[in-house]
Amino acid sequence: MILSGGQQDTPTQGNTTIRKPYPSDLTDEQWEIIKPLIPVNTVGRPRQVEMREVLNAIFYLNRSGCQWDMLPHDLPPRSTVHDYYYQWRSDGTWQAILDALRQKVRVAAGKEPSPSAGSIDSQTVKATEIADARGYDGGKKITGRKRHIIVDPLGLLLVVVVTVASADDGTTAPEVLGRLTAEHRSRLELLWADWPSATTSRSLLCHHIPIGQV
Repeated sequence: MILSGGQQDTPTQGNTTIRKPYPSDLTDEQWEIIKPLIPVNTVGRPRQVEMREVLNAIFYLNRSGCQWDMLPHDLPPRSTVHDYYYQWRSDGTWQAILDALRQKVRVAAGKEPSPSAGSIDSQTVKATEIADARGYDGGKKITGRKRHIIVDPLGLLLVVVVTVASADDGTTAPEVLGRLTAEHRSRLELLWADWPSATTSRSLLCHHIPIGQV
């Protein structure tokens, strides 16, 4: 809860501590949307950390670009945040959050919850030497990573796969398309691509999705 004076009431480990909010913190309205999508702990001891604060820590990392061990001390411990981040990536929680938020935006824009068309593309970005894996994109002359994405006509993200920059778009296409949910595949009638390769075209045909060239 945001208190008058710009402070946030943050319960942790059964106590109540007060900290000043960060620009990346969830608002009360945002938390109410995401809260039902966070898995409930049904085994073991009750959680000793607030899930809202775990999310605040993850969003702080994402926005600031800091290292895990540079998390501020008034956020949950690095190990706790790290474990939840990767657990939610593995169990589909992040995808569920992404899908729910995208559907909410689409409905607010007067669209169906799931799109009938989309675009597949990639973008190469620089990465520092401490990155887990890097590659060299000869076409872009960039050493770093590549984001392979599928977006809807509003530009909202459906799928993202991160590889080394040297990864071939066509070779990676089957994995990217494989990340589409059953709901996405049932609704998609057309997927646009920039100069689609033979591999990309075959993958789309296997998923029964017509392809259009940008």
